[in-house]
Amino acid sequence: MLGEIETGHEPKFDFAAAGKPGRFYIIATLPRTGSTYLSHLLWATGCLGAPLEYLNFDPAGPWGHAAGDPAEQRRLWFEAVRSRTSPNGVFGVKCFPVQLQILAGANPPLLDEVMRALLSGRRAIYLLRRDRAAHTASFARAALSGVWREEQETGQTHAYSAQAMEEVAQGIGVMTNLWETMFRDLRIAPLRLWYEDVVASPAQAAAQVAEYLGVALDPAAAVAVPAVRKQSAPDIGDWARRYAQSKSTP
Repeated sequence: MLGEIETGHEPKFDFAAAGKPGRFYIIATLPRTGSTYLSHLLWATGCLGAPLEYLNFDPAGPWGHAAGDPAEQRRLWFEAVRSRTSPNGVFGVKCFPVQLQILAGANPPLLDEVMRALLSGRRAIYLLRRDRAAHTASFARAALSGVWREEQETGQTHAYSAQAMEEVAQGIGVMTNLWETMFRDLRIAPLRLWYEDVVASPAQAAAQVAEYLGVALDPAAAVAVPAVRKQSAPDIGDWARRYAQSKSTP
């Protein structure tokens, strides 16, 4: 847990009767794309694994105690595979490019395990935001304020930073290029989803993922997962408008 926030990594959310891994997929995404909402949406079906950030060993995260400890990272990974594979044999993981880059330098054996699993089926859900100005604003504000979840919001507004917006926009471009390069190099044809469509039609998004993975959804298999509250900072809309206007002004 992060303070009193349930992250979903807690053992009480393990599948009661986990299955043997047979289908592996990743949610390949970027920060501030609604990826936590999507991961919990898929998890709640009880048929699509529990695709959380099992490769995130940031000291501030739920598995921060494993930062700098490759052996513990591998133990946590294999424990996640054991306990977070849904009864029908589906295991998913959500990750950002930087997490794979860190593993490449700090824990190559674990990265090899992940890549072998990915190449076993070559299945990736590629989640992006169609509204680039809104994505940039959300990302930049979170980076500056340190507020990444609705539960952390205090209602405080933050001064617009054109520099932060430009830096984040460049970063988004770099990260999308990294994913596209990986898909091309590994011959993966990802299922491309847009944040806006997922929020508008969550059931349809879950059905698309199930069809892509070749999995039948069973309503009786649904499980309870931690609630995900949409972050609604009062100044994000203004940041997005100012950024969009700056790009449209000659």
